[in-house]
Amino acid sequence: MSSNRILKRVKYALRFLPDKAYIQLYYFVSFKKFCNLNNPKKFNEKLQWLKLHDRNPEYIKMVDKYEVKKYVESKIGEEYIIHTIGVWDSFDDIDFDILPKQFVLKCTHDSEGIVIVKDKEKMNINEARKKINRALKQNFYYIGREWPYKDIKPRIIAEQYMEDYVDGELKDYKFFCFDGEPKLMYIASGRVANQLKFDYFDLNFKHLDIIQKYPNSSMELKKPKNFDKMIELSRKLSKKFVHIRVDFYEVNGKLYFGELTFYHLSGFVPFKDEKWDYIIGEWLELPNRGGLNE
Repeated sequence: MSSNRILKRVKYALRFLPDKAYIQLYYFVSFKKFCNLNNPKKFNEKLQWLKLHDRNPEYIKMVDKYEVKKYVESKIGEEYIIHTIGVWDSFDDIDFDILPKQFVLKCTHDSEGIVIVKDKEKMNINEARKKINRALKQNFYYIGREWPYKDIKPRIIAEQYMEDYVDGELKDYKFFCFDGEPKLMYIASGRVANQLKFDYFDLNFKHLDIIQKYPNSSMELKKPKNFDKMIELSRKLSKKFVHIRVDFYEVNGKLYFGELTFYHLSGFVPFKDEKWDYIIGEWLELPNRGGLNE
């Protein structure tokens, strides 16, 4: 069993703990200090505060990988939505005969239940079933106490397989937005080689000296063709939130929506240089009530 799965089991075993106690424990393990929830200053501290105090039920559909597409389509249009081929309640409900040669299976309620199928004829159905069924049994909420995941109905979707022939890999472009204004973004690259890299940029596409969880890429990353459009759409999708991260893909020059994230890395991953935790934290102004601005 991998160390990641062991750690997840430990976190799941602590599900009896109240949210605040669990958050303080996990934060202490990650940062070697307790989280200042009474007067949070750091970005990661404020994310924990939002978990506890910003509980608008509308967020639930925004982290559901199936339901969020309807919301995003209503805001920016269907041309940015990756096509959903089908949706099912269980793996055994899937009729693989109707699926194309290439597709992606995703669980709608977590971030790890993913099976990428490049050739259906070579697909290992049993391994896919094990992975998806294992994910369906887990409640992602208990891992980081990201409350919107708690009541999502676990389902499976099949999406159109996306491959970028321009760059040779599918990169993620992730924009941090505060009160409807994008301030910072990063590019996640290196997934093809299983060597994930994070590179942070300001909105002038100037590379920043931020390192968090993964190292920077050794290669120079090009500004995406649709960079300005990403900024524009990020504004539209984040308009009424005190904070949200808006993710995109650029596939063969075309822009697609990825996902919405309320709690970047669940707020439990330190920055190599702590100054960035404070700088980004200054951009996040906590509300007196929930974080959904009318």
